[in-house]
Amino acid sequence: MVRVTKAKIAKKRHKKILSSTKGHYGARSRLYKTAKQSNIKSLQYAFRDRKNKKRAFRSLWISRINAASRDLNLSYSSLLNLLSSKKIILNRKMLADLAVNDKDTFQKVVELAKS
Repeated sequence: MVRVTKAKIAKKRHKKILSSTKGHYGARSRLYKTAKQSNIKSLQYAFRDRKNKKRAFRSLWISRINAASRDLNLSYSSLLNLLSSKKIILNRKMLADLAVNDKDTFQKVVELAKS
């Protein structure tokens, strides 16, 4: 019976891991064993940070809306309260975009909420 080696399969597996750790520091990108550990950890970080990204952006939008609304003598919380009472449905992402890129429109939205 012919002896079967796993050289071809092992090389393919090693190559896949080493190519995914390209750019990692030192042995993490060169040696299979450390590269495999580094790859697992990088995937864990990626999963965690996909969740944290949403949190970070929401926080950024709130900061931008708050800064722009304070220029118009209104706090963030009172602005959102006015918007919800007037049934103006704009999410934080759009409000922040208006506050940064189109101050005139943001001012009109605030005036509409105040009236």
